[in-house]
Amino acid sequence: MTNSTLPTLNDFLKLCKLKVVALIMLTAIVGMYMATDALPPIQLVILASIGIALASCSAAVFNHVVDQRIDTIMKRTKNRPMPEGKVNTKQAIIFGVIIGVIGLGILALWVNVLTATLTFFALIGYAVVYTMYLKRATPQNIVIGGAAGAAPPVLGWTSITNQVELDALLLFLIIFIWTPPHFWALAIHRHAEYSKVDVPMLPVTHGRAFTRLQILLYTIILFIVTLVPYLVGMCGLIYLVGAVVLGIGFLYYAVEMLRKPNDEKLPMKTFGYSINYLMVLFVILLVDHYFPLHLSQIL
Repeated sequence: MTNSTLPTLNDFLKLCKLKVVALIMLTAIVGMYMATDALPPIQLVILASIGIALASCSAAVFNHVVDQRIDTIMKRTKNRPMPEGKVNTKQAIIFGVIIGVIGLGILALWVNVLTATLTFFALIGYAVVYTMYLKRATPQNIVIGGAAGAAPPVLGWTSITNQVELDALLLFLIIFIWTPPHFWALAIHRHAEYSKVDVPMLPVTHGRAFTRLQILLYTIILFIVTLVPYLVGMCGLIYLVGAVVLGIGFLYYAVEMLRKPNDEKLPMKTFGYSINYLMVLFVILLVDHYFPLHLSQIL
C-alpha cells in the first residue's frame, strides 16, 4: 500500500505508542523522585523527562518499521499507520532518527552523559536487539529483551544522581520480572496471530498450558521481589501493604488462568490488571517515599 498523502501529526504520534510511553515515563519520573529525599530540581525533571520520552518514542517508531510486515497480517496491529500506508518506511525512519537524536542530545547536554549513554543502550536494546533479533529468534525473547523495558526507573534515577545505585537496580528488577507475565498474558490471547506470522512467542512454541504455568511462577517471583525494597529499608509500611495487596491480586489472576484454561477473557483481564498493577505500585512507591518525610516535618 502506498502513501499518496502526507502523514498527519496524529499518524506520527501513533508510531510513538504513547500509552506505552506514558507508563515508561511514570516509572522514570518515580525513579527521579525516589533518588533523593528532597524534591529534585524541577528543571532537571522536565529536561530528563523530555529526553527519555523522545528516546522511548524513537524506539517505538523503529519497532513499527521493523514489524510493519507482520503488523499488516496481525489483527491487533493492522490498523497502525504503516500497515495502512499512512506513513512510509523512509518517513518513519527520518522521524525516528530525529526524535531520537533530539532526546539523547537533551540528556547529554542538559542532564548528564551517563543517563544519555544508558538511554542510548536501552533504545538499541529494544529497537535492534529485541525487535530485530530476539523477537524472532527465541521464545525467551520477552524475558531477555525485558531488560530494555525495565531501564526507565534507572534512567530517572541517574538523571538526578548521575550514578547507578542499588535502589535503582531494585526498581529495574521489579519491572524486569513483571514483564514476562504481563506480556505472556497478551501472547496467550493472541497466540494464533503470533503463530500465523512465525513469531516464536512462548504460547506458540511451548503451548498455552505451559505459558500459564510460567506466568504463575514469574508472578510468585515478582511477589517476592517486590518485598525486597521493604526488607532492605528502601521503603516503609505504606509500600509493603500496597505491594502485598497488589501482589495478591496478580497471583489471583495467575492462579485463575491455570484453573480456567478455557476462559478466553481471562488472559486479557490479567494483561489489563498487570498494567494497573505496575502503575499503582510505582505511585505507592512515591507516596511511601515522601509521605513519612512530609509528616515528620509537620510533627
